[in-house]
Amino acid sequence: MPGAFMFATGIENSCPMIEDQGRPLRRDEMVETCHTTHWRQDFEIVKQLGITHLRYGQPYYKVHIAPGKYDWGFTDETFRALREMGIIPIADLCHFGVPDWMGSFQNPDFPDLFAAYAGAFAKRYPWVRLYTPVNEIYIAALFSAQYGWWNEQLHSDRAFVTALKHLTRANVQGMHAILKETPEATFIQSESSEYFHAEEPSCQPQAYFLNQKRFLSLDLTYGRQVGSTMYEYLLDNGMTRDEFHWYLENHVKGNCVMGNDYYITNEHMVTSSGKVRPSGEIFGYYVITRQYYDRYRLPVMHTETNITADRAVPWLEKEWANVHRLQLDGVPIIGFTWYSLVDQIDWGVALRVKNDRDYTVGLCDLDRNIRPVGYAYKKLISTWKDILPLNSDRVRAYLL
Repeated sequence: MPGAFMFATGIENSCPMIEDQGRPLRRDEMVETCHTTHWRQDFEIVKQLGITHLRYGQPYYKVHIAPGKYDWGFTDETFRALREMGIIPIADLCHFGVPDWMGSFQNPDFPDLFAAYAGAFAKRYPWVRLYTPVNEIYIAALFSAQYGWWNEQLHSDRAFVTALKHLTRANVQGMHAILKETPEATFIQSESSEYFHAEEPSCQPQAYFLNQKRFLSLDLTYGRQVGSTMYEYLLDNGMTRDEFHWYLENHVKGNCVMGNDYYITNEHMVTSSGKVRPSGEIFGYYVITRQYYDRYRLPVMHTETNITADRAVPWLEKEWANVHRLQLDGVPIIGFTWYSLVDQIDWGVALRVKNDRDYTVGLCDLDRNIRPVGYAYKKLISTWKDILPLNSDRVRAYLL
């Protein structure tokens, strides 16, 4: 486990497929935000801001060019620079998309193929210790197979469960493959922390169902028994009993940190019409993360948050206050992340429409000018880095 509080940011590397004017289109955020040409400058800004850790990885589709074949060129160059600069990477291996030749998350070969890739990565970069093998599994399955926005663009519970089981199995198999090469590796799951509120009493059954469903990606990853409602849901939609029991027998929970992502869009209202609409922040990061911690009892990292530039500094202050309060209340929280370093493109519409619009959530803009939130984060790090939060015996016990 990491031994010092992790102040992090990330380079947005989403790469899902969408449909644009009737044609498939790859959304490669590293290209669209010009990181592929400005990566050295981006790393220098990380150092300038005093940030110690970087969520970072190459778009999976570019590296895994065929079964057992990998193009490490750009990865070698960038990871060498990170090591030389003393920036600690949290290697982000699969972020919402797979190579063209692999198809989509419906492909049953994905777990084995991805595990081979994860093992090859760990063998090539043995000094890397921190990993997010598969990013935001719940969101990847939801947006690809239930909402129909990305990749397979399907709209059913069966497709969702298929994507979910392939993504979670790839995640677990990938961790096993990494541990064979790097036994001291730690896995920081980055998962969206959601909550569904009931608009009125009649909405409570649907809200209850969705509030159980939100946990499925971590339940499977961590080998946790689920309740009867979710067990029936999984089996009714294509998961077999043997497939479910595989997770109970093969998890590596003891090597994991539970990463929680929280945005103002993570809370939802279930309405009397049966639809779900955004609710805005009602509970906030503290309450929802406490629910996840009480369920899994793992060290916690706040792995993603942001908001547009006009509201960014107050949001940073509030999220940090939530992190601090959780630590004071006994939750072993070991890291915080403003995501991402530079503004993103079209994440205001979840990448599903190509508008080429700047989504102003970065610590700096796309011209690499540091925003007020960047300077505020730098000050926060310098103020708190020697004080909070690994001073307690409770936190240290998790990390020894």
